[in-house]
Amino acid sequence: MQTTLLFADAMLGGLARWLRLLDIDTALAAPTLSDRELVRLANAQSRVVLTRDRHLIRFLRPDRGLLVAAQRTDAQLREVVDAIQLPRPEALFLRCLVCNGRLEAASAEQILERVPASARAFDQPIRHCPDCDRVYWFGSHTRRMTEHLQEVLPQWFA
Repeated sequence: MQTTLLFADAMLGGLARWLRLLDIDTALAAPTLSDRELVRLANAQSRVVLTRDRHLIRFLRPDRGLLVAAQRTDAQLREVVDAIQLPRPEALFLRCLVCNGRLEAASAEQILERVPASARAFDQPIRHCPDCDRVYWFGSHTRRMTEHLQEVLPQWFA
């Protein structure tokens, strides 16, 4: 199966986080990155540009681009999943929601120093982002995010 690589413009930061939750490699353009540079980087990395900017798609013509019509993040996520025909991921929460890095198992030291005792009691993996040093664990926030995802993409959880 071919991996889909995405590059969201700065307006779509919320969408990028949800795509990362789905283990979709999604770069996010810094607000200072010009549209031309975004298209150049996306083309060089064989990424699909996600944008709400008609001008970017029409005049800069990325090799692969999707004009996202929806305004709300939920609808944007459904739109991208449908348009690109993204497959249901095998697992959720495998990428850093902030920097897009691949998460790894956290060391005992990272867990003891940075994870609340209540989270350590769960029989779920605790992960660490080697790129930005964030630590992730399963708790009520991940449960709520998963439940929300089930509402947004019910076909994946039927």
